[in-house]
Amino acid sequence: MKIAELFYSIQGEGLLTGVPSVFVRTSGCNLRCDYCDTDYTSWRVEGDDLAVDDILDRVAAFPARHAVVTGGEPMIAAGIEGLTLGLRRRGYHITIETAATVFRPVECDLASLSPKLASSTPLRREGGRFAERHERHRWQPDVVRAFMARHPYQLKFVIDRPADLDEMRAMLAELPDVDRERVLLMPQGVTPEELRARGLWLVEECKRHGYRYCPRLHIDLYGNRRGV
Repeated sequence: MKIAELFYSIQGEGLLTGVPSVFVRTSGCNLRCDYCDTDYTSWRVEGDDLAVDDILDRVAAFPARHAVVTGGEPMIAAGIEGLTLGLRRRGYHITIETAATVFRPVECDLASLSPKLASSTPLRREGGRFAERHERHRWQPDVVRAFMARHPYQLKFVIDRPADLDEMRAMLAELPDVDRERVLLMPQGVTPEELRARGLWLVEECKRHGYRYCPRLHIDLYGNRRGV
């Protein structure tokens, strides 16, 4: 598997915010989000090719009992089933962070599903050469339903602008019996200032409709850098 980074930190987003966790970040993605904050896993793929057993040994070097498999898009990584099975056999709580465009039968205690909204489409970046492909693949409701049917889940939407909220609600309408307390709205941004500016109006939306507001704790603590 191509691994961009493997590190020990706290979970900065979602229902398990603040939990010490080992992060295994796969490299490679089938999308190209305009505001991607891990370019080194998508727009320019970096990383080392590691055997699953090597990854598991590196994870075991840390004292955490929570493992987060993220990307990039981990569901397209060769060997993802074997990695999650190995984590299961070693007793880890497993979170999978995915855009939910591809389903694979993985071991998972929390499926963190982050469908991408139209504001993510890279219309101008690199001349827009990835825009059509990104737009075609970014929303796969059958895949989201498959994850929801098999695993505990959270639905995490990156909100860039107020217009995103109407699209998000239309997506939710295509899904069965979504628990609003598992719908997380996260402001788009990679600095505390950007997150606060969007967060001030986004939190009011959460209060009106019963969604959860999703901060980015790692940005507040460490800034937007690798390995945190």
